[in-house]
Amino acid sequence: MKVYKKKQETYYYTQNIDLVYGDSFEILKNIKTETVDMIFADPPYFLSGDGITVSHGKMVSVKKADWDTKINITEKHKFNKNWIRKCKRILKPNGSIWISGTMHNIYSIGMALEEEGFKIINNITWQKSNPPPNISCRAFTSSTETILWAKKDLKKSKHLFNYSLMKELNGNKQMKDVWVTSLTKPSEKKSGKHPTQKPIAIIERIILASTSKNDLILDPFNGSGTTGVAAVRNNRRYIGIDSTKEYLEISKQRLNNVLNQER
Repeated sequence: MKVYKKKQETYYYTQNIDLVYGDSFEILKNIKTETVDMIFADPPYFLSGDGITVSHGKMVSVKKADWDTKINITEKHKFNKNWIRKCKRILKPNGSIWISGTMHNIYSIGMALEEEGFKIINNITWQKSNPPPNISCRAFTSSTETILWAKKDLKKSKHLFNYSLMKELNGNKQMKDVWVTSLTKPSEKKSGKHPTQKPIAIIERIILASTSKNDLILDPFNGSGTTGVAAVRNNRRYIGIDSTKEYLEISKQRLNNVLNQER
């Protein structure tokens, strides 16, 4: 894609897809200013510790990976401001950014967005219809995540919202800011698992709500490539960045599966 300042090596490339291996902070620097239509980001939640939870009826550690290890609030906020600032530079004036998170990081993200010159459009609550139980029995069962939708805080900024389509998809009623789906289906993990993989249904709704065909979507924390899968299924272009080759290989397989289905 002709959005890089200088030649960018890719892990996987087709005409409308770039999977890039490396440090997101460095790779974002190599993308030209105001070339991306929409950004979806699912950054580290920084919640992994020594606790346990339940997965598929079994007790498992909450430690997802080293990149998710708990850090102090100062480090967390510095991290969030840094990547959000870099994303702002490459986002078009009328583009928008969506960021998912939990109570562990979303308050820092919301503040960082405003500090870096964004205006929050909506606070989406994703309600999980089948959350894992709270085995400590010392708090309510955690069954939601937050997705913030924001645009550049500019007087002339006019973000895209496909209102009529969202209304049509919601039985001809205005769509609300609470979205209910199940956790990621096993069928979406056939190519491999990622500890924070989002359901395709959630990402597809985001893409359909705020982009047009052939728009360029970027995910700075690509993970298992769900954003890319949703983008390709809906005729959008995609750049996904990740520092773990295992996850990029999962993404490559998933994207190939989508492309093969379309042939």
